[in-house]
Amino acid sequence: MPRVIAKNLVSIIFCEAVAIYGLILAIIMQGRLGKITPDVFVNLRTFQQAEYSGYCLFWAGVVVGLSNMSCGMSVGVIGSSTVNTHAQKPETFVSMLIIEIFASALGLYGLIIGIIMSNNAMMPEDLEGVSPLTNVPYGVETCAPLPTA
Repeated sequence: MPRVIAKNLVSIIFCEAVAIYGLILAIIMQGRLGKITPDVFVNLRTFQQAEYSGYCLFWAGVVVGLSNMSCGMSVGVIGSSTVNTHAQKPETFVSMLIIEIFASALGLYGLIIGIIMSNNAMMPEDLEGVSPLTNVPYGVETCAPLPTA
């Protein structure tokens, strides 16, 4: 019986490793935020950029959360089956462990997709001194200067 208890810890370790993936994505997302414009309604471009970035970060978190939840559920079911099978036939432990590794890879795939999604998020920079109508800094000529008489 002690050998079964000791080998049961493998499933618990897999589930604990998956919990770190959410923390990794949270650190990456926090780094993507940077300095936020006090007023994103200055012009349409900054509003759309802030909106797009917000949705990118939100859905990256949802993807990682759902993939980790499905990973945890599958590792739990396979881990339970592994214990029952290992108690009856000890030689099946390695093959069941390989299946458990494949199930835990679901969380890693979700983390990779979340990182790719969060890399698309670019919060608008501080636009102090930028014209709200043209999105061009004040003092920059956008047309040819008028002829002088």
